[in-house]
Amino acid sequence: MEDKKLICRDCGDEFIFTEGEQEFYKEKGFENEPTRCADCRRAKKQQNNR
Repeated sequence: MEDKKLICRDCGDEFIFTEGEQEFYKEKGFENEPTRCADCRRAKKQQNNR
């Protein structure tokens, strides 16, 4: 497995989905890759907590 370059669906920036993150997703049983970069994920999470 190697790092993957993905595009954030919110800001359009490219971000790296590292091997470690991929392993974590696999361990948790997540089947989909992240669609947002870390900053946009954090912002979305904060927005949902209001």
